Amino acid sequence: MAIETSCDDTSIAVLKEDKILANVTANQEIHAKYGGVVPELASRNHEKNIVRVFNEAINQSGIDQSELDAIAFTQGPGLLGSLMVGVSFAKSLALGLNIPLIAVNHLQAHIAALYIENPNPTFPFICLLVSGGHTQIIWVKDFFSYEILGSTLDDAGGEAFDKIGKMLDLPYPAGPAIDRLAQKGDPERFKFTYSKVPDFNYSFSGFKTQVLYFLRDQEKLDANFKASNINDLCASIQHHICTYLLKPVAKLMKEREVLGLAVVGGVSANAELRIEMQKLALKNQIPFMVPDFQYCTDNAGMIAEVAKYKFEKEDFVTLDVVAKARF
Repeated sequence: MAIETSCDDTSIAVLKEDKILANVTANQEIHAKYGGVVPELASRNHEKNIVRVFNEAINQSGIDQSELDAIAFTQGPGLLGSLMVGVSFAKSLALGLNIPLIAVNHLQAHIAALYIENPNPTFPFICLLVSGGHTQIIWVKDFFSYEILGSTLDDAGGEAFDKIGKMLDLPYPAGPAIDRLAQKGDPERFKFTYSKVPDFNYSFSGFKTQVLYFLRDQEKLDANFKASNINDLCASIQHHICTYLLKPVAKLMKEREVLGLAVVGGVSANAELRIEMQKLALKNQIPFMVPDFQYCTDNAGMIAEVAKYKFEKEDFVTLDVVAKARF
């Protein structure tokens, strides 16, 4: 059984051999009121949801909890209060059932989401990890061997979607709303400049400021500018972010012998990013990998996938293990 509570989604999954029998997630809608995740509210709602989600996962899996062989949990990175709820619950289960405890790195789990339906990937491959809290380019050498080649210097890609969505008066989380509205807009209508950063890194803070000032100036001329141009705004903003994400990836592919290309994390559910990443892979005649939609955002299924490999190696932790906000 795997437990994921790194941010605002309470998720528990049950995995038997290579098959996920249940993957139950409770979303915390309360944060939409504030336009972003409030850490204190997130941890309190994990406490409210976790027993209910556990019972639902057991029911869906069709097993009895006495049949469990190990308990896995997200150790970090994430919101410390949220992580502590999952860690405490995992310890209690492992102690009560007298079974081993497995600690999982949340970012490693996002990559492992690829293996749920593609258990035999070709290594090495480049993986773009984009979520609300992280943006990294990772050289994946093996199931447990990685090299971070680039990362954001400030905000994450998903964070840029959400904060700009708030400027556009869209509900939180804004990524899905922008993706949906962008389908009806012109991605070339509004142009923005790209931040210049060294090597294969990213910076999204300047782009957010560009959009903020652009919207402010346009609304001085037309108070209804956002509402009357929302589709084109979403399409242009999404196109800018996706194009920017691909730039260093394309550059890297010219410098290394790559046998595969992948995208993971919550933003990997974005339609344009998936399409453009696939085009890049086809251009270079290599396989393209992306998780099924249910495994893109934070979920316990991906935690279980990492735990499967750790269980085989008997890579267990003791009850004095603690949550890590940063890894």
